[in-house]
Amino acid sequence: MTMVPLEGTSPFDGLRRVRPDGSEYWSARELMPLLGYRKWERFSETVEQAHAVIAAEAGHSAADREASRHREAFGRTRQVGENFHLSRRACYVTAMRGDSRKQEIRAALLYFATKTREAEVQAQTPALPQDYEEALVHLLGKVRETKQLESRVKELEPSAQAWDVLASASGDYSLRDAAFILNRDRGISTGQNRLLRSIREFDMVDRNGVPYAKHTTHLVERPTSYTHPHTREAVLSKQLRVTVQGLRYLHRRLGGEGPLQMPLADAG
Repeated sequence: MTMVPLEGTSPFDGLRRVRPDGSEYWSARELMPLLGYRKWERFSETVEQAHAVIAAEAGHSAADREASRHREAFGRTRQVGENFHLSRRACYVTAMRGDSRKQEIRAALLYFATKTREAEVQAQTPALPQDYEEALVHLLGKVRETKQLESRVKELEPSAQAWDVLASASGDYSLRDAAFILNRDRGISTGQNRLLRSIREFDMVDRNGVPYAKHTTHLVERPTSYTHPHTREAVLSKQLRVTVQGLRYLHRRLGGEGPLQMPLADAG
């Protein structure tokens, strides 16, 4: 298996490897720092989550081809440990599981999405026209396709802007607001109390309602206070809130059918 850089200057090109059968893959150990991860334990968990997503979409056999587990030597000391060989798609899905606010994750998403699209276009490119009339028909088709793509981009632009606003924010949402956002997907029907029950069923919090360590990027506790109706004294408590990553996680677990629809920031 040899490293075969693609044309270009992206660091991801230099990590691309090709097997004897011509199939390509990226080493998870080598990819980890480019995605902004420092600890293998945390990154391997993200890879496992991506593997689960692929398995749910296409079956376990397909998932095994996308992300295969290996034990091999790595690092300067060549110590033997766990590694994954990730296909281009597995790399893309793994990046999607990361924090989209990080520059490294955004760079990885752009790279692997672009390369995937280039491969799809190359595979679908028809033979060159053989005569003048055929060339005109081919050109007309390309013009129409371009206009359709431009129209589609304009349709998606508000959603993209909404995601950028929300993904770049450091805020979080009450269970009521989170339920409202999730309910925008036709495949999800939930409310504040039902969402809390789902969070407990997904084993995201302990019996006291405190988020488990592996879900601290999905849920946070914020201090809050209210006035006691009888004593009129201020009572301090904690409120469970859902982060942006938590919305993405719950959207997937609750069976969302389309892209997560985020609210646009208020104008003004």
